[in-house]
Amino acid sequence: MEYESNSWIWDGVYYYPHFFGGLMLTAALLGVSTSYFGGIGVFSLPHLWSDSGIFHKKKSEKKKRVRVYMDGCFDLMHFGHANALRQAKALGDELVVGVVSDEEIVANKGPPVLSMEERLALVSGLKWVDEVIANAPYAITEQFMNRLFTEHKIDYIIHGDDPCLLPDGTDAYALAKKVGRYKQIKRTEGVSSTDIVGRILSSMDDIKAHEYCNGTSLPVNPQKAIQSKSANISQFLPTSRRIVQFSNCKGPGPNARVVYIDGAFDLFHAGHVEILKKAKQLGDFLLVGVHTDQIVSTRVWLYTYAITERKYLQISVLACRYVDEVIIGAPWEVTKDVITTFNISLVVRGTIAETNSSLIDETDPYAVPKSMGIFQLLESPKSITTTSVAQRIVANHDAYTKRNAKKAVSEQKYYKEKKFVSED
Repeated sequence: MEYESNSWIWDGVYYYPHFFGGLMLTAALLGVSTSYFGGIGVFSLPHLWSDSGIFHKKKSEKKKRVRVYMDGCFDLMHFGHANALRQAKALGDELVVGVVSDEEIVANKGPPVLSMEERLALVSGLKWVDEVIANAPYAITEQFMNRLFTEHKIDYIIHGDDPCLLPDGTDAYALAKKVGRYKQIKRTEGVSSTDIVGRILSSMDDIKAHEYCNGTSLPVNPQKAIQSKSANISQFLPTSRRIVQFSNCKGPGPNARVVYIDGAFDLFHAGHVEILKKAKQLGDFLLVGVHTDQIVSTRVWLYTYAITERKYLQISVLACRYVDEVIIGAPWEVTKDVITTFNISLVVRGTIAETNSSLIDETDPYAVPKSMGIFQLLESPKSITTTSVAQRIVANHDAYTKRNAKKAVSEQKYYKEKKFVSED
């Protein structure tokens, strides 16, 4: 501790050797004179030097905050997008995210499923994002790169280890690499927007085939049908470390007002983000229950069944900046035991929620909190639902089928040539 408290002296020796030598000589002379003249008062040298500010060069310098930039289409936001932005934020202090314009997506990849407004809501809702730039270009042009460096004070441009090629075959990040301002992160495998679109298209084909053969509206085993047609070369394997990376790692305070909301949260979309934001405003701690596949398959309509696997959704919900904690495999009914266990003060639900209307004599899952006077129905800020998102894809079946076929080729090439990349 003594060494640390006098570290400014050693800084002085290093940065100002000549000046420091002169002061030492003066100190020696003053020491002799004070003892000879009976102790004439002299200012303490350490006090004098510390007030002068000469040896505080290091302490006075404020560390520059590193600003990093990452862009993307962020269409059908999923866990892979969230993990990419988490890694990008780890490479700096402030993360600026560019959301590619609708026109640029159409020109380079095909029609987007979500609107710019919806994609902005999703990106802004992530806990690692500090700023968002709307209508960013698909390719990092020299003009846009200079704007990033000067106007937005960006230090590095980030992208995953998977290649991002323009229609002419050139690297979209070539300029950033050329000037030495490019950093790479590991791509999150086993999940992609292409796969999600494929699962929706496959499910619709199976539904139509089953309706033709049996005259019913539901396939015998929708999960098996969807999964069989959307097998990935690589699969996402969740780990305990990954959950910790996404978690806030802290519980509610002793007097915190805990708000609870549950749901399927399939195809995590802007409607989910907005209702979670509204719920968080009603308390200090937002607890979110994510239902199991079994509950979703029996109580939620087909479109929301097995489009996104639960292991993705639990982490995707945790990535939302308004969420403090997630109950993995939450029960359908909010019981007294659940309320007591988590010290829940308020249970909420949005006015727009999807349930299987064919269920007869279904008990109210919110009967207990209603009887306790702690239930509140929230007006859903957006009308978007998982079903409406799926219907957009089905309505443009041919366009998305063509887009997926093109993307599948580049996906196979990536997995064939991929190498190990470390991840924070």
